[in-house]
Amino acid sequence: MTSNSSDDGGYVHDPSAFDEDGTPRDDGSECESTDNGPVHPAAVDREFDWRGWTLIGVIVFAFIVAPTTILLIPPADYLFALIILPLAPAVLLAVTAVWATTRP
Repeated sequence: MTSNSSDDGGYVHDPSAFDEDGTPRDDGSECESTDNGPVHPAAVDREFDWRGWTLIGVIVFAFIVAPTTILLIPPADYLFALIILPLAPAVLLAVTAVWATTRP
């Protein structure tokens, strides 16, 4: 069985930990946010706000409302009912999930 550096506590290269000339930075914190790089998720105070409730609403629509509608009011065309009609809630759910989880 092979082991890699993520499971044996070995060295993992982090390019952002080095200056332009290749010397290691000694800033004391790896999670410190800078203007140049992304902010660590643990450093951001996030709450379950209206974006979360919008995502919950789309989940309910995609998993309960749309299938129930297809079941109770079936379209005449078999291909439309089983392939094309469920695609709309799936795409809506995918777009909403990405929108709700990516924040500035």
